[in-house]
Amino acid sequence: MKSVELPSAKRVPALGQGTWQMEEGGAGRREAIEALRLGIDLGMTVVDTAEMYGEGAVEEIVGEAIAGRRDQVFLVSKCYPRNASRKRMVEACARSLRRLGTDRIDLYLLHWPGSVPIEETLDTFMRLKDEGKILDYGISNFDARGIQRVWSAPGGGGIVTDQVLYNLSERGIEWDLLPWCRKRGLPLMAYTPLGQGALLRDPALARIGRRHGAMPAQVALAWLLSRDGVLAIPKAGRVAHVRENRRAADIVLDAQDLAELDAAFPSPDGPSPLAIL
Repeated sequence: MKSVELPSAKRVPALGQGTWQMEEGGAGRREAIEALRLGIDLGMTVVDTAEMYGEGAVEEIVGEAIAGRRDQVFLVSKCYPRNASRKRMVEACARSLRRLGTDRIDLYLLHWPGSVPIEETLDTFMRLKDEGKILDYGISNFDARGIQRVWSAPGGGGIVTDQVLYNLSERGIEWDLLPWCRKRGLPLMAYTPLGQGALLRDPALARIGRRHGAMPAQVALAWLLSRDGVLAIPKAGRVAHVRENRRAADIVLDAQDLAELDAAFPSPDGPSPLAIL
């Protein structure tokens, strides 16, 4: 599987697993845990979660899924902006560690911009890193102007990613944020890489899928995986869905495929507000 190198020199798979809205109970919870474990078995070892997801319930699901195999996983979690101060982030990180059943988070992100001064947040990130509670830190839902403010602050050059909404129907970051990050060797994490439904009904994806013996969703993921410096984290709460996502990593889109996708989903011709869910 293709991998992406972080500025900290760690290499991680370009296809991982998201967990947003995975806070089901009963049989749904059991299958979500089974799906996450299968994804790890298939090499999708980046597992992304957040304290916001189910107000900690999803971190508990992830903790159960990775129990006994923590060293196989590159674990990502995110803190609320309201918890981004010195005191509250230390407490939030401790709660996340407890729910995840681990002594460290591989990558800890600020979930979106907030009112706490970024200098204070970065200083706390560095403190947590010095203590070994997190190994890397970064941001999420920051646009091009926002990431430049972070980058210029003390400790800002230590961020290793910006996690943003990115898929075929949401390509706005290609105008400014993605080129800025590529120039600095800073990969992006793409959440909701399959859009929210309408994208996968597009005839171009169906047509290209038929040529590759693949489903539209697999083509959409394959397109994202073809982008340099991008790591995709689709959610899959079902075992069958995990297998479908993993097969997307083996699809190689040719020049004709890419041209057809560009025609159906044009790249931006100017700046636009950052898309956020």
